[in-house]
Amino acid sequence: MKCRTVFSTLIIFLLLQSTVFAVTVRDAVYNTKNAGKVVFKHAVHIHNKSMANNCRACHDGLYDLKKKKHYSMADMAKGKSCGACHDGKQSFTLSECVRCHQTKEIIYKVKSTGPTGFSHTSHLTVSADCGTCHPTIFAAGPNKRFTMAAMGQGKSCGACHNGKNAFGVDKCVTCHPVKEITYKVKETGPTHFSHKTHVEVAGCDSCHPKLYSPTQLNKRVGMAAMEKGRSCGACHNAKVAFSVKECSKCHPVRELVFEEKSAGNVTFSHKLHSGLYTCADCHTPLYQTTRSAVRVSMPEMEKGKSCGGCHDGKTAFSVKEKCEVCHKI
Repeated sequence: MKCRTVFSTLIIFLLLQSTVFAVTVRDAVYNTKNAGKVVFKHAVHIHNKSMANNCRACHDGLYDLKKKKHYSMADMAKGKSCGACHDGKQSFTLSECVRCHQTKEIIYKVKSTGPTGFSHTSHLTVSADCGTCHPTIFAAGPNKRFTMAAMGQGKSCGACHNGKNAFGVDKCVTCHPVKEITYKVKETGPTHFSHKTHVEVAGCDSCHPKLYSPTQLNKRVGMAAMEKGRSCGACHNAKVAFSVKECSKCHPVRELVFEEKSAGNVTFSHKLHSGLYTCADCHTPLYQTTRSAVRVSMPEMEKGKSCGGCHDGKTAFSVKEKCEVCHKI
């Protein structure tokens, strides 16, 4: 009977021991007010060589499971809580914030310039110390929005992006998305505007916002208005940049071939003519800026219509002579 009692006691002891060792631990998730979620992984810590599955390395000396006290980063820096081990000697230092605090790539919705991205990854590559920005410049959470003017005075991004510590906030396209723009112009065909070309020679503030709103919701301006200094004409005045009268610099032109069965096809070279005259000499006094379906006969040209407006024997050779120059017989 005594042996049976000892055996039963042994069985109960072994069951209790197996129950103890079968205790599962789970990750602890802390929701901080200003720095997002912090996940503490028990599995990673108890398998560490210095702990050797010894829960008492932390409990209850560092953490009292009954009190559940929260510690600030300042407390940890003094050796409390996580700071007892994470001192840069036993384990990585507390300053390596992203090892515990979750960061994310941020997209700001900017009405005037479109989505603007902020990359934690890129910035942490330059400086792994989150204290560079938090909380001296930004709270580790929602922040007040600042204008570009305020940034230019050193606030927000401008604290570092001042042209000395990092590229200046005037280098707008580094952060704000820009794209090549194609305007659908009925009279002259698709007309391209290259941001890439323009930002290489002028700052964004040369045009925005005094000439254009930083959106494509701008009023269309005619060539006559541009010649008076509006829109593109503010710079393209033959002083700052080539004149808006040099139309072929922006508007697409092509070599034209007119089919003529009786006397051979006629090639009209925009390249040749634009080297001698301005586009305004022909458009629109003689021709619309689109290809007309109306054919003009040689007798009509001799009376000054179409090519005959210039090819009159005075301004240029007459349409009555040198037929082979135009007609490829």
